[in-house]
Amino acid sequence: MNVYLYILVMAGVSYAIRAIPMTVFRKPIKSRFIQSFLFYVPYVTLAVMTFPAILHATQSQLSGAAALAVGLVAAWLGADLFKTAVACCAVVFILEFFVV
Repeated sequence: MNVYLYILVMAGVSYAIRAIPMTVFRKPIKSRFIQSFLFYVPYVTLAVMTFPAILHATQSQLSGAAALAVGLVAAWLGADLFKTAVACCAVVFILEFFVV
């Protein structure tokens, strides 16, 4: 019985998230602050979900943090996604195989 209640609550929340903004905000949003806030919400949500997974996906948080640092530097220097991923995987492999 509780499973049906959970599904009903999830359906209600999913519907409310989509329906309330359409009914409340009928005019275009002119506030630059709110536009900026809404622009960055998906990026912040993705970062909040991804960051803990980076640290806890490896056997030690040290190798996860090192891979995060290498990934940030590689991305900052303009490496593409494949090169960044290979560099992060290499750092995790080396640290967990030889150090930890």
